[in-house]
Amino acid sequence: MSLEPSYAGVGPSQLADRATFIRRTYLHLAAALGAFIVLCGGFVVSGLGAAMIQVLAKTSYSWLVVLGAFMLVARMATHLSENSESNRTQQAGLALYVLAEALIFAPLLTIATIIDPVIVPTAGLLTLLLVGGLTYTAFSTKADFSFLGPILAIASLVALGVIICSVLFGFTLGIVFSGLMVLLAGGMILFDTSRIINDYPTDRPAGAALHLFASIALLFWYVVRILMALRR
Repeated sequence: MSLEPSYAGVGPSQLADRATFIRRTYLHLAAALGAFIVLCGGFVVSGLGAAMIQVLAKTSYSWLVVLGAFMLVARMATHLSENSESNRTQQAGLALYVLAEALIFAPLLTIATIIDPVIVPTAGLLTLLLVGGLTYTAFSTKADFSFLGPILAIASLVALGVIICSVLFGFTLGIVFSGLMVLLAGGMILFDTSRIINDYPTDRPAGAALHLFASIALLFWYVVRILMALRR
């Protein structure tokens, strides 16, 4: 079963451009994941994650501030990666997004490491296997998953609303919610990969990598939370 995408009625030059774009996108993604691992490791080892936990523990609304700041930075980074014709500006947007993700992950990974040092590497391996399986599915079936777009958008808004309510009203989101978020992240990876294969603008590899990186990070976050819940 071939992992090469198939395009009906597409000229050789367009096919070559798409293939080059796919390679560049995954090179950007690999660089983003590598930088994310290094930054997260540095933030946990340096004690920044522990310091952030102390600050966030002072009030239950601190996470809303962090979430709001992250969403603002993410929007700015996405705009840079998607709308600039300069490759360096696109890469700067991707780098900014990776930094923001690493900062928001630092407290979670610190807690996970305290609970059991095995959790983080295990979650990383499970995430890698899931992403590999979903990527293989998208490339080998050559299916168009664009129909997932509206479903994922609505599900993401509902999930965000539930998270905000959990902070405001003080209830805990359990393992079932984390499982549903893993399914949501999986759907996003299929959707993003399908767009990369079929119709994402070929001059925006950093933007495509940013979307895929964001979906992988979401998957990793909730895999970590599931393992933490099981370990407890």
